[in-house]
Amino acid sequence: MEKIRNYKLKISALAAILLIATGPVAFCQVPAGYVGTPYKDSVYQCGAQNIPGRIELAYYDFGGEGVAYHDADASNNGSMLNRSEGHCRPGISESICFFRENEGVDISYTKDWADFNHPNKTDPKVNQLYIGWQEDGEWTNYTVDIKVKGRYRIVTVYGNHDNGSTLWLNHTKLTDIKLPEDTGNWHYWTQATVAETTIEKTGLNLLTLKYNSGANLAYLDFILIEAID
Repeated sequence: MEKIRNYKLKISALAAILLIATGPVAFCQVPAGYVGTPYKDSVYQCGAQNIPGRIELAYYDFGGEGVAYHDADASNNGSMLNRSEGHCRPGISESICFFRENEGVDISYTKDWADFNHPNKTDPKVNQLYIGWQEDGEWTNYTVDIKVKGRYRIVTVYGNHDNGSTLWLNHTKLTDIKLPEDTGNWHYWTQATVAETTIEKTGLNLLTLKYNSGANLAYLDFILIEAID
């Protein structure tokens, strides 16, 4: 019995050393059976996006319709429009102008004549990718790496008006997203805090953005207000 007791003490001591060296172990919380995978390409190589940090909404997971996203039709309406004359900025890469062209989520980018030919309350980045042409009941999935449990402020840049978006973590509702101001046009942009919420998980988790018609959405910034144990 004494040998077993000593063995257990050694194991506990080793675990404590590892915890001190590496910090708390972050377990994967992605729901069992989910087969989507984090987005990456020749430009974006980071894989799962981090919280705290910016979730670029165009970087939804790989996996296709019904797994990584749901869209009302199979066409990427942003890419289709950008095939029209005058819709690609001279010198812009095809990877931006026709971003994820063969998937159903409708994505475009900010343009001089549409997004920067008038004053915005907050200018988006030049060539900022965004999800547009939204329809009721659409959604996108993101495998995210949550680094810190805590209370978060969520900030976004958007155009037009509130679209009744919600955020879900591992299929459980996390928070409503409220776009507080009607900007009056899809391409008149502003920045706003759209939610505050508490996240009590770390590691790889599945974040789902559910949205309806009404807005162009670029990204979600998860800003840590206060860490929790």
